[in-house]
Amino acid sequence: MKALAFLYGIVSYLLFFVTFLYAIAFVGDFGVSKTIDTGEETFFGTAIIINIVVLSVFALQHSIMARQEFKRWWTKIIPPAIERSTYVLLSTLALILIFWQWRPMPEVVWEVTNPFWVGVLWGLFALGWLTVLLSTFMINHFDLFGLKQVYENLKKIPPKPVQFTTRWFYNIVRHPIMLGFVIAFWTTPVMTQGHLLFAVVTTVYILVAVKLLEERDLRKQFGDIYKEYQKKTPMLIPFTKWKK
Repeated sequence: MKALAFLYGIVSYLLFFVTFLYAIAFVGDFGVSKTIDTGEETFFGTAIIINIVVLSVFALQHSIMARQEFKRWWTKIIPPAIERSTYVLLSTLALILIFWQWRPMPEVVWEVTNPFWVGVLWGLFALGWLTVLLSTFMINHFDLFGLKQVYENLKKIPPKPVQFTTRWFYNIVRHPIMLGFVIAFWTTPVMTQGHLLFAVVTTVYILVAVKLLEERDLRKQFGDIYKEYQKKTPMLIPFTKWKK
């Protein structure tokens, strides 16, 4: 069973990583057949409803399964060693649902044509995704995506409590992963109605989830250490006073 759990964790991670790479091409509208601006078109109102529904499925899954209350209940049903891998797998499937069912809304809202600024926007797009990836390694990439848990289970290593660390990007903002996503979702030379809807909904979700859920859980988990961190480090916007 331990070997199967380890294999399950590896497969879940690999599926996630391939989906993550696809997400870059999907949002950037390049390199794959189905992107944020391509695919079967539907009536404008129908497209809005379907797109908001699939984004909401991801948001609900992502938020509910990340809560400690849910984890305590969930690990009575599944082995604790594969809890994180299962979360990663279901998040990946929710992303795939978005890619599959997304309805393009190709009407252009604004477009940048100057080659210099087009290059700047693509550079920021790449920077956003790179920030997301690098930030995961600045905490614990393998713990975040369930590999550490299934490895420790395989090797019979007692799990250790998560340590609070603030390295590199985490000294600039408290949630660099989310900042990276916001940058990547908004920086594009051609902003269509569909891309704008995607950027607005995901940004609102990030702000609400971080402010009302993630920050609350981190204060409960780390106590005064995290409260002090909140006082001196901005939440999402670097070098600002927006800390709460």
